[in-house]
Amino acid sequence: MSQIHAQYLQEMGITQWELSHPERLAGYQTELVKLPETCQLLLVSPEKPQGALAEMFERVLKSIKLELSQAQYVHPSELSHFDLSSPQWVWFAGCESDTDITAKMLQSPLLSQIDGNNQQRRALWQQICSYE
Repeated sequence: MSQIHAQYLQEMGITQWELSHPERLAGYQTELVKLPETCQLLLVSPEKPQGALAEMFERVLKSIKLELSQAQYVHPSELSHFDLSSPQWVWFAGCESDTDITAKMLQSPLLSQIDGNNQQRRALWQQICSYE
């Protein structure tokens, strides 16, 4: 950490700690968070579906015979904390997939870019149909 950052932290009254033996943490991994058994689709996106986007998201779910209660949302920055072995589908909307996933995977632009764009909706539908 730079000297300037350390000075800012000190001025804000934030105690700064430094590991004396960081090598002791080598290989340490936190336990992954298990998704609920009801989760059949995990949406990974920087944009959480709300309002009209939530309605569009629900229509897509219905097209693959899932209910809104069977879906979960996670921000891409939090994805590495989750065990991805249980959901049937993982949908990356507006972000890249950088993990090895055994589930059916969908890749699309942000939901806001799909809503009202027939070409993007068709491309998403073609991905869904490729798994049937």
